[in-house]
Amino acid sequence: MPLLLRLYLGFAAISGPFWRWMLRRRLAQGKEHATRATEKLGQYTQPRPEGPLLWFHAVSVGEALALITLINRLLAAYPALNILITTHSVASEQALAARNLPSRVLHQFAPADHPAILGRFLARWRPDALIVAEADLWPVMLTRAHRAGLPMVLMNTHVTPRRYRRRRRMARTNGYLMNLFDRILVQDAESLEMFKDLGAPASKMSVMGVLKAASDPLPDLPDERARLAAEIGDRPVWLAASTWAVEEPQILDAAIAAAETVPGLLCLIAPRQPKACDQTEAAARARFAYVARRSRGEPITSQTQVYIADTIGEMGLWYRLSPIAFVGNSLPSGPQPMTGHNPFEPAALGAMVLHGPEVNSFAEAYAWLKAEGGTLEVADGPALARAIIAAQDPAFRRPYVEGASRVLAANMHPLDEALAAMEAVIAQIPAPTAD
Repeated sequence: MPLLLRLYLGFAAISGPFWRWMLRRRLAQGKEHATRATEKLGQYTQPRPEGPLLWFHAVSVGEALALITLINRLLAAYPALNILITTHSVASEQALAARNLPSRVLHQFAPADHPAILGRFLARWRPDALIVAEADLWPVMLTRAHRAGLPMVLMNTHVTPRRYRRRRRMARTNGYLMNLFDRILVQDAESLEMFKDLGAPASKMSVMGVLKAASDPLPDLPDERARLAAEIGDRPVWLAASTWAVEEPQILDAAIAAAETVPGLLCLIAPRQPKACDQTEAAARARFAYVARRSRGEPITSQTQVYIADTIGEMGLWYRLSPIAFVGNSLPSGPQPMTGHNPFEPAALGAMVLHGPEVNSFAEAYAWLKAEGGTLEVADGPALARAIIAAQDPAFRRPYVEGASRVLAANMHPLDEALAAMEAVIAQIPAPTAD
């Protein structure tokens, strides 16, 4: 075992007071679930369901929602199967709750990376396997699951250049942890090579593609969509989705510039982090006279220029209401690089996809879409304004939408790979013994 990992595990063994202090601090700041935060300390109220239980771990909203289609397929194929999803953030819990998951799917907040807490977690839930989505590798979690003999799969994972440089400094530890998995499914060939350089076992790795490309479309809210569509009327509309506060001034400046050419243009903006929406509102009110906010129940009127969609689990609604979607976390906005967000969600619902140049976390996905003419990249705010204006013409949008549709139709392979991996895991679960 690498020395760095030994040191971490040694600290983890005495870190209980740190985790309790951190949880109290975050609760006081309103960053944790008021009644369920102690799940992170191994305190549970829900019982374990009878039958086999797969434990899926995902860090937050995007990683968790990418698993939904796979989980639904598994539940349909295996009527006795149960699913436990663990995540860290309140936003992820809210997003999963908004999806109205089947009763055989449970959510818990992920246990703190402490031996006794992981022991309580494993004793309560007795999972039959651990599947980690993307790259949230907690050493105590992984070593304890491995010690318990759980089949372990790392799924839908990838490496950005920035993450590669960070992990390169602790390649031996990274390689040791990744070798605990029985199988590693990476998103692309470039990630596979970088993981190999970081010490991951080549014999356990294969390329699966991007699971989000094969996800079912985001859910609809037909009645609410009809109500909002009536409020919007025949006004031109565009959406800025999954934006970050640091890039929003550029986006709102683009909205101003576009509205000068397109009378009545309505900007819908759905920030990635609802807790930062006060910043979004302040930036919007500094530029526009008429701003409305969904979380306050404010309507879209004929005067509304910017509508802030600051609720959880409704992105499928906004993508259906707008024929044009700028996918945020992608405009250059200072020393901290943006990393992009999932372009397949708007593409699956027929929206034309715009994005900035900084999309490293989804580089492969955007490369596929660009190869088919399925997205339009904009360099900065002024270029975004020009794209919004041009995209008011359905004839301008059509080839981009058609290109994205071709990519989506050709990319069901990741879901097939994930299902095959899960079937192999389920085959390892011992059959229940008779009393």
